[in-house]
Amino acid sequence: MKTALVAGLIVLASIAAITIAAVTTVVNDDQQRAQARATTLPCNAALGPITSGPAGSGADDAANLEEPQRAVVAQIIQIGKERQLPPRAWQVAIQAGMTESGLRPLNYGDRDSLGIFQMRPSMGWGSPAEVIDPTYAINKFYDVLVEVPNWEQQRPGESAQDVERSAFPDRYHQWEPMAAHLIGNVGLVADPTGCGQGTGALVPPSKQAGDAINFALSQQGKPYQWGALTTHQNSFDCSSLMLQAYRDAGITLPRVSRQQYRAGAMLPVEQAQPGDLLFWAYDENDPATIHHVAMYLGDGKIVEAQQDGVPVHIRPVEWGEAELVAQAVRPGV
Repeated sequence: MKTALVAGLIVLASIAAITIAAVTTVVNDDQQRAQARATTLPCNAALGPITSGPAGSGADDAANLEEPQRAVVAQIIQIGKERQLPPRAWQVAIQAGMTESGLRPLNYGDRDSLGIFQMRPSMGWGSPAEVIDPTYAINKFYDVLVEVPNWEQQRPGESAQDVERSAFPDRYHQWEPMAAHLIGNVGLVADPTGCGQGTGALVPPSKQAGDAINFALSQQGKPYQWGALTTHQNSFDCSSLMLQAYRDAGITLPRVSRQQYRAGAMLPVEQAQPGDLLFWAYDENDPATIHHVAMYLGDGKIVEAQQDGVPVHIRPVEWGEAELVAQAVRPGV
């Protein structure tokens, strides 16, 4: 029996090797494609698995692009590949370009803003002729992006804002699903959201959940600070603790608790597993009133950054306690 099993495994391994060799032969003449397909992105929990949730809506927006817009997308991706920048950089540029110009090299804009990214010659971005030229503008955008601290660990829209310095910083998030779809469809990235295939609403606790728990627990005793920066671990508010814990596990969460409520699979709070997020709202039936988030540890306990004067700590939780929302959330699922 054991001999047969070993023989079977050898056969399967041989088949797998032949298959891999065949695939390698097919794509061997396109190293960029192979490199792009092999790229692993951190999971963007705001989009979730590529087979479900908001990520699917990106295909609809992408289908509405006209050929000149798709040509700009292709150029953004091509230059990103030539510069050996990761797909997250392409996504940032696509979201910025769609927001600023609809992915068009415009010869007009607010004040002296021009081109795909509405760069202003008066602010040192280049001459008018340069910033209108897509090749120059894309390279200039990437030049600035790679100098942004921690740009790969942020949501793409946040990194776009760091480059563009817009008076309306949240607007770049609108094109997140579409940009993820495009880096997958045009850039040939197999898992554009980084969250893999959908596995249904309920899954066992994952390694990522364990890593997030370990990070959160290691912050115990640190002070609460409302609006705490997410670039250091000196202090936390409730949602920054969750964001950094899951970021450490390779999953990108939105910044605030109301957005984090939409960043994963929902399940009845009584069925929460370690690593799931619990939420509190002024009106438990209205997610718009969510004001607090914590991480469930199992055994009726949570870890949280609760309020001023109370450091990061563990406490018991009761399913029937005031303001607890009836749904828990499993990030990235």
